[in-house]
Amino acid sequence: METQLKDLHPTQGQRQPKPELSERSESIHYEGSTKDDRSLLKPESSSSSSSILFSNESPEELEKKFAAFVRHDAYGPMGRGELSLEEKVLPAIAWVFLVPIRVVFAISLLLLYYVICRICTLFSAPNRDDDEQEDYAHMGGWRRAAIVQCGKFLSRIMLFVFGFYWIKETFRIPDNDDKSSAALNEVKDVCEEPERPGAIISNHVSYIDILYHMSSFFPSFVAKRSVAKLPLVGLISKCLGCVYVQRESKSSDFKGVSGVVTERVKEAHQDKSAPIMMLFPEGTTTNGDFLLPFKTGAFLAKVPVLPVILRYPFQRFSPAWDSISGVRHVIFLLSQFVNHLEVIRLPIYYPSQQEKDDPKLYAYNLRRLMASEGNLIYSDIGLPEKRIYLAALNGLLCQH
Repeated sequence: METQLKDLHPTQGQRQPKPELSERSESIHYEGSTKDDRSLLKPESSSSSSSILFSNESPEELEKKFAAFVRHDAYGPMGRGELSLEEKVLPAIAWVFLVPIRVVFAISLLLLYYVICRICTLFSAPNRDDDEQEDYAHMGGWRRAAIVQCGKFLSRIMLFVFGFYWIKETFRIPDNDDKSSAALNEVKDVCEEPERPGAIISNHVSYIDILYHMSSFFPSFVAKRSVAKLPLVGLISKCLGCVYVQRESKSSDFKGVSGVVTERVKEAHQDKSAPIMMLFPEGTTTNGDFLLPFKTGAFLAKVPVLPVILRYPFQRFSPAWDSISGVRHVIFLLSQFVNHLEVIRLPIYYPSQQEKDDPKLYAYNLRRLMASEGNLIYSDIGLPEKRIYLAALNGLLCQH
């Protein structure tokens, strides 16, 4: 499905209507799409200085400016809000009876899968691109089959242990009314000769996203370089075929990593036996109601992608990992008896020639489609603003 959208500029805090598809020859302008590779604040503004700047603002003003990272559950900002008696009693009961069982099962599953990966990689040399990139995802035969099938099954069991007993999956096709006749003909042609997507593109809400995608697709992820050296998880990440990056590095290796990702996406598109890439183009997690600007690195390969939208409905604790510490998030998540996950899978997105020639246009159009189909709100902020919000919120909580 080749998609191009009319010239409508999204603004923060607005939900987007269903996108309308335009003719191929129509010139498309996407005002503001250049923001996807930079923050809205000046680069020289540090988190510490900016937190001082926002320290005099009220919580309401901060929530308005950084709405994409604001928690709306019963536990309040950063999970440190005032709790009712019920919210104190229920987690206490869970800590006594439920959490120990979940922790034991989770550790057991992690150890079991590590052993499976260790056995399957015995006497096998990893695939190496350079000193920093190595993986076991390009193995063939029974070894790779065992790693993939066991990984999918155990990931789903892990989700069950975490309280995600039922996952609602919807396979959605955009309304025909929103397609031009040219687009419909292209969809028909695509159906006759389907192409494999080079990457899965998903919004990013929580680390739980990774478990879901492992259970469904078992893709390769982009991960911090330090992950490769972690006990247990390091080997598993290499079996997934993760591409390792140094987020804080300002060296020239960014171009090299971007090239590796692009090559892996092209490889997955052309070779059905190659691991598919899983990319979160927002670059950080949100509270699940918003969609941040997309980075263009996921679209440099000029190949079709599979859009997937994740939502986490909740009543008490939100599984979104937005403005809460990792430890506190895990504690509250394991203390919740039932967690919910809803998934919307869209058809494979086939870029037009214009989108292939302009990765920013490709990213912009796909983001519009996902925001519309997932009923998500546009936000123009990103990771730098998230850090500022956390620093300012920490300062406010310390004052109280």
